[in-house]
Amino acid sequence: MHRPFRSSRDEHGTGSLGLLGGLRVTLRSMFAKKSTEFYPEQKVPTAPRYHGRHQLNRYPDGLEKCIGCELCAWSCPADAIYVEGADNTERQRFSPGERYGHVYQINYLRCIGCGLCIEACPTRALTMTNDYEMADDNRSDLIYDKDKLLAPLLPGMTQPPHEMLPGTTSTDYYLGNLTVPPRSTEAADGPVSR
Repeated sequence: MHRPFRSSRDEHGTGSLGLLGGLRVTLRSMFAKKSTEFYPEQKVPTAPRYHGRHQLNRYPDGLEKCIGCELCAWSCPADAIYVEGADNTERQRFSPGERYGHVYQINYLRCIGCGLCIEACPTRALTMTNDYEMADDNRSDLIYDKDKLLAPLLPGMTQPPHEMLPGTTSTDYYLGNLTVPPRSTEAADGPVSR
C-alpha cells in the first residue's frame, strides 16, 4: 500500500512553527524604518573596487597603453568589445610598442561588467572606473568609441602621436621605468596635430 508523502516536520507538529517563523521575518521587514535614497540630489559614493565605465589608460608622457592585441575582445563573454589594431610608424606613434588600438569600441548595451577584459589586458591599458551614470535615451550613444574611453591628458602629458621619451625603449614603458620627466604640454616646434 502506498502512503502519501508527508513531511517529517508535519509528523512532529513543527510545520506550522516554520510558517510562523517565515511570517515573522515578513512582518519585521514591513514595520522596519524605510531607507530612502535621494539619488540625483545626494549621490552615495561607490565601493573602491566598483566595476563601472571602462577607461583606456595612458603612460605619463601621454602615449596610450593599448597595443591593439584584441585580447580584451576575445575574453569578453558578451561580445561587447571591438578592437582594430594598427601599426605605429616613426612619424605617427600612439603607443610605445609596434601596434596601437586604432579603433576601440565598447557596446554598453551588451556589457555585463564582469571585468574579464581587465584581467586579459597584458599592459593594464583597460581598467574600470567608479562612473556608473551611463543611461541614455539613444541606443547609438551607448556605444563608446576610443575618444570617450581614453583617459584625459594630465598636466605634463602630450597628445599623441609623438615619439617615445629620449633614451627609453618600449620595455622601459611596460616595466614603468620612465626616468626622464614627462614632456611639457608645449612642444618646441608647436602642437602636434592628428
